[in-house]
Amino acid sequence: MLNLNLPKKNGLFITGTDTGVGKTLVAGGIAAVLRRQGLKVGVFKPIASGCRNDGVLISDDTEFLALCADADYSLSVITPVTYKTPAAPVTCVQIEGRPIDYEEIVAAYTYLCENTDVVIVEGIGGAMVPIDAEHTVLDLAVEFNLPTVVVARSNLGTINHSLLTIEAVRNAGLPVAGLVINGYNAFEADTAEETSPEVICGFSDTNLLSIVPFDEESSVEEGWLGEGTIETLGFCDWKALTEF
Repeated sequence: MLNLNLPKKNGLFITGTDTGVGKTLVAGGIAAVLRRQGLKVGVFKPIASGCRNDGVLISDDTEFLALCADADYSLSVITPVTYKTPAAPVTCVQIEGRPIDYEEIVAAYTYLCENTDVVIVEGIGGAMVPIDAEHTVLDLAVEFNLPTVVVARSNLGTINHSLLTIEAVRNAGLPVAGLVINGYNAFEADTAEETSPEVICGFSDTNLLSIVPFDEESSVEEGWLGEGTIETLGFCDWKALTEF
C-alpha cells in the first residue's frame, strides 16, 4: 500500500490493456467533452517516461492533455514525475537513478483537486506495469480511488487483454466505469473486431462506453484532437460517470 492520503474528487482514472492503445487520446477527448460542458477539468498523468529534454523533461502526452483541457496550470502540475528513458517507470528509476517522488504527485494532485471541478487521471502503460520495485500502476490507481475506464484495441487478442485488465481493476477494489474501444475501422474490421466489444462486455458484465473510430485528424504526438473523436466520445455521459 502506498497510503498517499490523496483528496477525494469527482473524476475518472483512465487505464489501458497495453501501451499504445490510445489512453491519452481518450483521456484528452473526455477532458475536451467535459470542458465544452462548462467544467474546469484537471488532467493528470502523474508519471511519464520517454520525455524529450527541452531544458526540462516534457512528455507529448502531457502537452496533449493540457491542450484538450485548455489548462491554465503548468505542465509540471499535470505530470510531476518525468523520465527520459522510454520504458516502464521501474526501469527508468533504475537507469536514471531517481526514485518516484510521491510527494510531488500528492502536491500536484492536491492542487488540481482544489482548483478544478473534475479530474481525469491517466496511468502509464497497462494496469500492472511496475512503477517501482514494490508497486504497480494499479497500486497508484487505488490511491486515487476513482471509477476506472479501460481503453482497449479492437483487433484480435483484445478480448484476453481486456478481460484480464477488468478483472485486475475489480480485484483491487476499484469500480469499472466501462470499456472504450479505440481506433476502430469499420471499413476494414474483421469478425473478431466486430464482435469483440460485445464479448468483452458480456463476459465481464461491463458497460461499453464508446467505440472511437480511427481519426486521421487526431494525433497525440502532433497535438491534434479531431472533432470526430470529440463527437463520438460526446455521446457518453462522462459527467455522470465522474460522480459514480
